[in-house]
Amino acid sequence: MKRTIQIFMIVAVAMLLFNLYQVNWETPLEGKSTVAVIGALASACALLLLLILQLARKINQQNRS
Repeated sequence: MKRTIQIFMIVAVAMLLFNLYQVNWETPLEGKSTVAVIGALASACALLLLLILQLARKINQQNRS
């Protein structure tokens, strides 16, 4: 499970960087840039949730010991 979380985190970071690269920073909420901004926010949320999951698993393992 630890490897799976790390793989998903790498994918989330890659998607975040890709979507940030696609944003037209002059008009970020028009055309295809809107989709890129939404994708960047979604991948950032996924990364945050994966970090919370990883932290919760570490706390759970410490409580079992």
